[in-house]
Amino acid sequence: MGHRRHSQPRRGSMAYSPRGRAKSMESRLRGWPDVSSEEPKLLAHAGFKAGCVQIVSIDDREKTPNFGKQLVSLGTVIVTPPVIVLGVRGYSKDHYGHHAEFDVYSEDIPKEISKHLSLKNNEKALEKAEKMLGRIKEIFAIIAVSPHNIGLDQKKPYVFEALVKGGDIKKQFTFVKELLGKKVKIDQVFEIGADVDVGAITKGKGWQGVLARWGVKRKQHKSRKTVREVGSLGPISPQNVMYTVPRAGQRGFHQRTEYNKRIMIMSNTENKDYSINPDGGYKHFGVVKGDYIVLKGSVPGTYRRLIKLRSQIRNIPSKVVKPNILEVVI
Repeated sequence: MGHRRHSQPRRGSMAYSPRGRAKSMESRLRGWPDVSSEEPKLLAHAGFKAGCVQIVSIDDREKTPNFGKQLVSLGTVIVTPPVIVLGVRGYSKDHYGHHAEFDVYSEDIPKEISKHLSLKNNEKALEKAEKMLGRIKEIFAIIAVSPHNIGLDQKKPYVFEALVKGGDIKKQFTFVKELLGKKVKIDQVFEIGADVDVGAITKGKGWQGVLARWGVKRKQHKSRKTVREVGSLGPISPQNVMYTVPRAGQRGFHQRTEYNKRIMIMSNTENKDYSINPDGGYKHFGVVKGDYIVLKGSVPGTYRRLIKLRSQIRNIPSKVVKPNILEVVI
């Protein structure tokens, strides 16, 4: 038995293992920020990725070499149609975790949404919910966003929960109760200059080898039977392959959350301050209509994909500074 001498692979980050396909086209927001405001507010909204532009602005990051100078950065256009508040949900909490105690749905849900969902209140659901507020720890708004409203083919809406923070539980419940059946626009949740976290499903790449998937070093020319494989899967004994060994498999179509994406522009296509649509519309998307935002930097996912927007959970600033936009290059 000869001595096995192999180069060590450059492994990628194990933080995202196992790299399997996402279970749904809709990402999940598992964490929420702490907001110490007296008035309740929603902490999430949603949109759909349209395309990319270049933003020419004045750099307002203090203590940086480029402060006060012209800066050209990538911007991602996200179409943000109004979300509809379908209901309110209350959670209690014990040492076993969170438990949904009640759901109260609106009686005036639009027909284009109600025909795809079966949402009915139990008898006297609102009265029962108000009596249970004493043991409720968190209030969530059940909101829906429809891709069909922005010209996409999908008619079935995406439905998810958005945490309500600020004030006490009674204030939060009353806040959501007054919004039942109503539309909430993006400017009612976020403001220009604020940072948001984005959750989405990344582009799918299919089955990829270890070089593309994990960044393993390519072997020497003609040194062995293969060049684009791992040099060794491990020792002869014990006869098992450890999970830390890079292997080929699924790459892309993973759930990811990216933090601190600044809102550079928040506008409507009726507003002529910025010409956001290129001639013929965006490739693979079309013409942007209605409300939209432009985030600084890239966003996970391909065009037309659902993007969830959440109030930033890390490095919350004391004040929000509006960006100084000079030009938008399409």
